[in-house]
Amino acid sequence: MQKIAVMTDSNCGMLPDKGKKLGISIVPMPVIIDGTTYYEGVDITAEEFYKRQAAGAEITSSLPSPGDVMDMWEALLKEHDEVVYIPMTSGLSTSCHSAVMLAEEYDGRVHVVDNKRISVTQMQSVFDACKMAEQGMTGSQIKQRLEEEALDATIYIAVDTLEYLKKGGRITPAVAAIGSVLNIKPVMWIGGDKLDAHAKARGMKGAFRKMCKALHEDLDGRLKDLHDRGELVLGIAYTWMEEEELNVWKEELAKEFPGEMIVPGTLMLSIGCHVGPGALGIGAVRKIKE
Repeated sequence: MQKIAVMTDSNCGMLPDKGKKLGISIVPMPVIIDGTTYYEGVDITAEEFYKRQAAGAEITSSLPSPGDVMDMWEALLKEHDEVVYIPMTSGLSTSCHSAVMLAEEYDGRVHVVDNKRISVTQMQSVFDACKMAEQGMTGSQIKQRLEEEALDATIYIAVDTLEYLKKGGRITPAVAAIGSVLNIKPVMWIGGDKLDAHAKARGMKGAFRKMCKALHEDLDGRLKDLHDRGELVLGIAYTWMEEEELNVWKEELAKEFPGEMIVPGTLMLSIGCHVGPGALGIGAVRKIKE
């Protein structure tokens, strides 16, 4: 029997099939389209999702059902002593709080980690948990370590269209209309429990420059010690966009941060519900040493 199983949700940017190949159990996040629930990477693809979104479908994000989460825990506990479960940050969803309450029924064998991350930063936590398990750490030790280092990460996201922020009530129709006319692209920041407005820019190129400037400031500021010790990796993530456009952004990021390790990722459908296609995120996250 293997001692520790590592489990997460698809908000980390990885789908269940890929997770299975890596020995990581992944709960697919549900999205509701015109009243029907679909599961990311199971019965709907990103291409299908964004086609439905562009056609005007009513779309909302949802949470994994408690039953699905507990079924996966129980299956894993048949072959493992403990489960370390790393859902998306509690600051953007109630999924983590729900899992914490459910875990109370498992006599300390299920450890729910709230380490304040999503997308590429959440994925790095998952990989770190796997390494710590291989090193012989217990589930409670892994949880403690990940939560202690939770804020050693930063993400900036630029949104290409204001349409879906308007639909979700996050901006008013008037603001969306003005922003569209002026080609305004909002830049948001995710750090810890917060999703905050960071800046506005004309066009995606302007937004990208603002994100890079902010990331430089983080690397030279609150993340400087980690950066100097080589304990950070950079990441780039995105919602649906043409491969040619994505490659341009990857090249620009590599030029802006020469010599840095840059990990690609995906902003998954539960985020795409709110920001639409063409969104771009960049960030940095602490990794455990080998």
